[in-house]
Amino acid sequence: MGKEEKRIWGIHTQNDNLFLRNNVIAIGWNAMGDLNQIEANRDAFKEKYALTYPDSKKGSIATGAGMLYRFCYEAQVGDYVVFPSKINREVNLGVIESEYVFDSTQPDYAQTRKVKWLKHLPRTVFTQGALYEIGSAMSFFSVKNYADEFMAALDKDFRKNISSEPDDSVAATADDIIESTKDFILKELSRQLKGYDLEGFVADLLGAMGYRTTISPQGGDSGIDITAYKDELPPRILVQVKSQDGDIKETTIQSLKGAMREGDYGLFVTLSNYTKNARKYLNSTPIIRGINGTELVDLILKYYEDLSEKYRKMIPLKRVYIPVPKE
Repeated sequence: MGKEEKRIWGIHTQNDNLFLRNNVIAIGWNAMGDLNQIEANRDAFKEKYALTYPDSKKGSIATGAGMLYRFCYEAQVGDYVVFPSKINREVNLGVIESEYVFDSTQPDYAQTRKVKWLKHLPRTVFTQGALYEIGSAMSFFSVKNYADEFMAALDKDFRKNISSEPDDSVAATADDIIESTKDFILKELSRQLKGYDLEGFVADLLGAMGYRTTISPQGGDSGIDITAYKDELPPRILVQVKSQDGDIKETTIQSLKGAMREGDYGLFVTLSNYTKNARKYLNSTPIIRGINGTELVDLILKYYEDLSEKYRKMIPLKRVYIPVPKE
């Protein structure tokens, strides 16, 4: 990493001026009080966080308490910090100069540390991968993958000009963004749409794709969950939907085949995947199409704008443009 192997931290704020004018870094959670009063271990921080914010979910407790513990105890005087400011679109590099201090005069950011800003550089001098890493959703985090790049920016002979060479990190960054989006969609489907609720979503997605659908009464119609037609004429498409975590077995798909009449087509949709034998069965039965979780997410991304508002609110996405490598 260089620079005597000092750690480098990333931080975000909604108050750029506080950081830049007062030469501090700070995070919120003022209700936690003086963190020095909490026993110096993660379990104690989690316990305090849960008591302070009783409505927090388990994952939020671990994340919030972890950032507070890291800011108070893991970050050391002499460590480096990277702060991307929004007001001027710069990347600010500094060094931590003080231990943690609880500043009760600050209405929003009472958990503070003094910092000396060493450089203020335009975002354009960094690779896309480095910018993506410090764009973390967390308020305070360790910079690892591109730490060397930020450390190099502190050198006196660091060139403040954009390289004429292509940015090799663009491909990895674009892939990371896409994969993160797909992971988010699949997690939200698994969390919010169990059992019969997933059937309604799949029917809505099929509608966005141009199919007319009818959802079967719960527990009826020989295990067929949705009946779909492309238009007024055959063929009829019988759809079975499974939200289970385990992979789908061959016998489960065979039950769908048993409910089909001559001329029907079958569609099996799962959030998980298919066993090896199930895949063999699908390959040998072309009138039945199997869609796994990954393929379902691809369809959601393709037809997202045509989903009903109910499901777009459930899986909130925003259309953005991301850099991709030139062919």
